[in-house]
Amino acid sequence: MSHYDVVIIGGGPIGIACGLEAKKKGLTYLIIEKGPIVNSLYNYPKNMQFFSTSERLELDNIPFISIEAKPKKSEALEYYRRIVSSNEIAIHLFEKVKSVVKVNTNFDITTDINSYTANHVVVATGFYDLPNTLNVTGEDLPKVSHYYNDPHYYANQKVAILGASNSAIDAALECWRKGAEVSLIIRGPEIGHRVKYWVRPDIINRIEEGSITAYYNSTVQEINETSIIINTSKGKTTLENDFVLALTGYKPNFDFLINMGITLSEDEKRLPQYNPETMETNIEGLYLAGVVCGGMETHKWFIENSRIHAKLIMKDIVQS
Repeated sequence: MSHYDVVIIGGGPIGIACGLEAKKKGLTYLIIEKGPIVNSLYNYPKNMQFFSTSERLELDNIPFISIEAKPKKSEALEYYRRIVSSNEIAIHLFEKVKSVVKVNTNFDITTDINSYTANHVVVATGFYDLPNTLNVTGEDLPKVSHYYNDPHYYANQKVAILGASNSAIDAALECWRKGAEVSLIIRGPEIGHRVKYWVRPDIINRIEEGSITAYYNSTVQEINETSIIINTSKGKTTLENDFVLALTGYKPNFDFLINMGITLSEDEKRLPQYNPETMETNIEGLYLAGVVCGGMETHKWFIENSRIHAKLIMKDIVQS
């Protein structure tokens, strides 16, 4: 059984940053990623463009050169892949961690392939794997998806898109431009204010001109094979429908954190307990990094403001 100073769970940008910092500190380390390099980013929509400029997505001062100021998904995939390969980062791909158990002063890490021990563990698992479900009849139909990739798939189809944040609005505009008949189902009274500033006027104009139909203050009651029933401020409405994109956000794997012994707040935010100066949780030697630190507040942490977690963690490990 292999033993490491630190095992890092999650091979996204922040997990990679932790690997880079561990290597610089001379620590033995391993990143374990359940999918490909930067798995969550790989599963983002095909045409996604970042809100941030490329220099704010850089790791360890390694230049990120993009064609436009705000890079595309394909450019980010290449950037992070090159960091892993050129720096010979120790990473196991397509290996899923099943459990992390502290035994005396070490941790036993069990995956679907192997077992490891480590003095310290860093959890950098993000939040993109578990969608916020609707809990309505018909949500399990094949026509319903909580993820969106390519607008071509929805050309000439009637598509209901649920949500008012960046993912929903990007999907609505892209699908409409590929010939889909798009309806936006929005729980609140308006388009979300966190929508990218160059996109928000576009969607508002498309709604005002009637190209995209928006149902504000509305929720889904039921999804059927050929229709969707929604509750609006004017009463119940039935829409003819081919596909539903329920882009209502995602959440961390809280069960995974709880099973490791990490304490979560009892309110709806479900914030994990950690020391912001070291990122160490209530379990000695167990750390959090990246967006997982925000619990249900998935808008709180991004690549650009959580890169520092890697340095805080590895500094504390070296000093411990």
